Amino acid sequence: MTFKIKNLIKTASLFSLAALSISCSEDFLTEVPYGEVSPSEITKAENVERAIVSAYSVLNGQIDGASNAYNSPASNWSFGDVVSDDSYKGGGGTGDQNNIHQMEIFNTTATTFDIKRKWMALYEGVKRSNEAMKLLNNSVEFDATLKAQRTAELHFLRGHYYFELKKTYNQIPYIDETAETAEDYAKSNVEFTSEQLWDKIEKDFELAISGLPETQSELGRPTKAAAKAYLAKTALFQNDWQKVYDLTSEVMGGSYALLPDFQNVFLPENDNSEEIVFAVQYSVLDGQPSNYNGSIGDRLTAPGGPFYSQYGFHRPSQNLVNAYKVSEAGLPAESNVNLTAEDKVDPRLDITIARPGVPYKDLGVNYEENWARDLSTYGEFSPKKRIVSAKSPFHTLVWPYVNAMNYYVIRYAEVILWRAEAAVELGKLEEARTLVNQIRERAKNSTYVKTLDGSADAGQYTISTYETAWTNAETARAAVRTETRLELAMEGHRFFNLVRWGVADKVINDYLAVEKTRRTHLTNANFVQGKNEYFPIPQEYLDNTKDKEVVQNANY
Repeated sequence: MTFKIKNLIKTASLFSLAALSISCSEDFLTEVPYGEVSPSEITKAENVERAIVSAYSVLNGQIDGASNAYNSPASNWSFGDVVSDDSYKGGGGTGDQNNIHQMEIFNTTATTFDIKRKWMALYEGVKRSNEAMKLLNNSVEFDATLKAQRTAELHFLRGHYYFELKKTYNQIPYIDETAETAEDYAKSNVEFTSEQLWDKIEKDFELAISGLPETQSELGRPTKAAAKAYLAKTALFQNDWQKVYDLTSEVMGGSYALLPDFQNVFLPENDNSEEIVFAVQYSVLDGQPSNYNGSIGDRLTAPGGPFYSQYGFHRPSQNLVNAYKVSEAGLPAESNVNLTAEDKVDPRLDITIARPGVPYKDLGVNYEENWARDLSTYGEFSPKKRIVSAKSPFHTLVWPYVNAMNYYVIRYAEVILWRAEAAVELGKLEEARTLVNQIRERAKNSTYVKTLDGSADAGQYTISTYETAWTNAETARAAVRTETRLELAMEGHRFFNLVRWGVADKVINDYLAVEKTRRTHLTNANFVQGKNEYFPIPQEYLDNTKDKEVVQNANY
């Protein structure tokens, strides 16, 4: 039986044509020949479509048969959460995936495996997008109307890959569809300024907007509104608040909406719901060897215990758990004193994080601390929000233990929070309060986690909206940022938000000062301002481009 047939484009068929000159080997600078496909065959419509599918297929971070997309995860669980105050690496101690441990303590170097792997996966996406654009442009038999739409899709995909590269590595080489050889991909990373790079990324999304339809018959392909949302996100990362405000106005005037129940957002059967603006599409049991179309980048994050594989990575931090405490009024308590059973908490806590004594999904048992691998190092908490029930047909019980829940690149709740940020910066404080209250009202009205017998709530759940008018921008800004953390926790966004807010140094080092007293594996951790906001350019790229002007990021 195949699950997730609703997933667009079956990446299992990503390339039956001998690689079509598009797929790279372990080093993306390696030129790959056409193989068995002649130039006259490669521009046939069906083959061009395969090339376009191949550009989609690396969205999940899987670029070869090594099953280690967890070193280049689409979800950014290591790049966006483990290096923030939201989670620890987890696993079997600091030596298990020690490369990610080094990232966690900010001892990342240009030779750290994940740094190279993520770079390769994203540039593979760039290359496949570029090559598909060229094939599409050269195809005389491709339907003209559909060609315009597919070109727009490829601009969207390339914009996505470059956006991920820019927020991760900052000063990056830019290669477009005019590239012909491997040498064309060995370019300087200072050819363009940071502002010019953002302009190029924005241009891809603008072209996507102009060519994409309002709706897509195949789920997983981007729409015009999705491109507008992504363009808003690029503006967000540049603090272009009026542009964020205007674009989110257009997106919010469309067909997107918050699902009524927060828990339901993270069920695989709902992962192309009206809340999802754009997602990486996953499927399992679809004929692809080793279920590589599933959540291969997240396969180490299952919580262990009697139902799941004992990998135990991506473990929520004590700091994040404490962040869900609320005051008597039901608002964020902003307390980093360890949570107790008597504390009132935001109901999203037990949907996002597994706590001992609280039921886990629909499995009919309480999560217990002995589920957690290496309890003494990483504590008793485990991920929950993006873990699929072991009873679900969308979860596989055999290696590599993946599931078919999509990764949400952008969901509508984010768009609301982006607009709230822009509203604060534009002096529209009351509008910002109303927007944040939409998010909190949804959480308030969602189904709460119950005890095993269903007779009571599993925690002291209390949540209220902000009833007092916001008249101070600093207070409003802090409230929006707190809500962003609570709503999006464990979704791979936290570190990148801290960096763009310009507070990464203070927040992370304040976090470490306390967390080191709780978790000895963080003893040597230290965030260096002016360095650790971005990851280093991979050493292998520096070595392979010695005749180019390639500059390492500051202080590496």
